[in-house]
Amino acid sequence: MALNPTLREEERARIARHVLDLVKERGSEIPWTVAMAESGLTRARFEALFADYDDMFDAVAQTWLAPHMAVMEEVRDTNLPPPRKMYEFFRRRFIISQSRFREDPEHFNILCEMGAANFERVRSYVDLADHYLCELIAEAQAEGYFAGLEIDEALSLINQMISNYTLPDALIYLGDKLSEDKLARIVDTMFIGLSGEAGADAAGVNTLKVAS
Repeated sequence: MALNPTLREEERARIARHVLDLVKERGSEIPWTVAMAESGLTRARFEALFADYDDMFDAVAQTWLAPHMAVMEEVRDTNLPPPRKMYEFFRRRFIISQSRFREDPEHFNILCEMGAANFERVRSYVDLADHYLCELIAEAQAEGYFAGLEIDEALSLINQMISNYTLPDALIYLGDKLSEDKLARIVDTMFIGLSGEAGADAAGVNTLKVAS
């Protein structure tokens, strides 16, 4: 039976969840051929769902990252004040990752390795997160924050300041050193001091300059 688009997406999601379960059970990445053999589907049916490993990985990444996408869109659509909104934008994703890491560090580590090995396949999710963050930056600038900075410049600075809370691998190395309270302090500091008004050659309101 031919798959209509809705049924096809549902079946892809089901197999993707199964692949994630297999990764957890076996402690390793699951090849396309193994996923096919374990799927309970005929080869023809499986190939109709996934053309190759990259296609299957896309479905696995979409399933794994769906909660992160949902909370970003949830926060984007709120009317919270800019500092709180930005904090929630990072905090809610961090909580998802932290919970997953604490539940099964080995499984989490394997999935991080899979993501790193297939980074070009997940780049679109990174780009989407940056797009949403740019929207938050624009809202904050409309209320006087991040004065004197271009949106792309503010985006780069914020991403570098907050990277330990957005890169899942950081949990592997830093663990409980990362916390919601520390994240709140970082976001507070960003909103207090991140500005270009100190001058064209400065990236904040401080007086530090890069040594020549």
